Amino acid sequence: MEIRKKLTYQFSAAVALILLLTFIAIHLSFSGSRKVEFFDRLSSKSKLVAQMLIDIDEIDLEVLRKIEQNNPLNLANEKILIYDSSDKKIYSSDIDSSLVISRNLIRKVRNEEEIRFNQGDFEVCGLLYVSKGNRIVVFTAATDIFGIRKIRMLRNILILVYITSLIFIFLIGRLLANRALNPIERIINQVDEISISNLDARVNEGNGKDEIAKLAITFNNMLKRLETSFRIQKTFIANASHELRNPLTVLTGQMEVVLMSDRSKKEYHKTLQSVYEDAVNINHLANNLLLLAQTSAESTSHSFDRVRIDDTLWQAANEMKNRHPDFLIKTNFSDTIVDDDNLTVYGNEFLIKTAFLNILENAYKYSIHPAINILVDLKIDFIVIEFKDNGIGILEDEINMIFNPFYRTKNALNKKGHGIGLTLVENISQLHHGFVTVSSEINIGTTFSMHLPLYKNV
Repeated sequence: MEIRKKLTYQFSAAVALILLLTFIAIHLSFSGSRKVEFFDRLSSKSKLVAQMLIDIDEIDLEVLRKIEQNNPLNLANEKILIYDSSDKKIYSSDIDSSLVISRNLIRKVRNEEEIRFNQGDFEVCGLLYVSKGNRIVVFTAATDIFGIRKIRMLRNILILVYITSLIFIFLIGRLLANRALNPIERIINQVDEISISNLDARVNEGNGKDEIAKLAITFNNMLKRLETSFRIQKTFIANASHELRNPLTVLTGQMEVVLMSDRSKKEYHKTLQSVYEDAVNINHLANNLLLLAQTSAESTSHSFDRVRIDDTLWQAANEMKNRHPDFLIKTNFSDTIVDDDNLTVYGNEFLIKTAFLNILENAYKYSIHPAINILVDLKIDFIVIEFKDNGIGILEDEINMIFNPFYRTKNALNKKGHGIGLTLVENISQLHHGFVTVSSEINIGTTFSMHLPLYKNV
């Protein structure tokens, strides 16, 4: 069932039930009031008849009968029965014996002083009247024709109003459901127009406050992530194809040249050496591309555990020293680090070491003098590893772009590289719920600060 219809039916059913209960309460209230009011009139009439008969000496049973016969204020179908102290009937206006008064009813009146009950079409009030030593019981019965007629008229009016209201309730419910769902329908129409070719389109967020606006905002955020992912994927494929094609072209070109004619052993050795270097370069690039793809995903298969930053940093430094023996690496620890917990993070040791190696490799490649200073510091809930080199620096307008895949700064184009290392550093930091900051001055140096949350705060 459509939500529009479901909302209409649910709204109509809820309001219809409330109206029904309200009308029932009104009917019961008026019916109860009528009954109480009519019994009060019967009680007053019983008391009046008893007073006339007992307290006024000039009135006897015969005079009372004549008074009641000619009384214009008598109730409809009024019947009066009077019993003396010995339960003997001494007066009755019930000519056709419509009422049946048993001895038990009389005794009940004497015990309770007043009782009220229904008998057939009559409403009856039994009253005990005590005066001048007499204890008489008076039963007054009548039919509340006008009251019952009014109650029936009220019931008919309520039924008519209820049926009419149901029609209006249904129409109003349908109108409200349409108004409530129109923004969703507009969102659906806008979403239908979005495809892979126009992921930059956005859904109208309305007032930005209600639930529908929150839905639109959530969908726009999803579109933004999708657009970013598709753009990265498109750029990645284009750049990866370009980066892989160049060394492969060089590799095949060298082999074709060598195979064109016989060469000396020295020439073959030189060519094989060059081919080997190109193959190593391609292998390194492929590994970095694989890591880049893994760390760019929202979820990763890498296992996380407790990682000691100092141990990982020593491993990366030793590996760099093995690659570049002339590379001077100085590591210092801040006074804020007082125990092992300040050096422990939750993450993947291999990925963290890879990030360290990429920063160190950049420092060696672009430094004027191959040296770097590393400071391990503690700032609130993060451990900060600061790498400060004395390299060529980064232009101010390029700092925000260095973490883009395959991007290389203008002053670094004369150096070998693929522009993947810093992207990996940022992805690995974000994968560990951290971040990277950078500051730089041309021909003075660059400082990379990698912030990783402490293990105890993860």
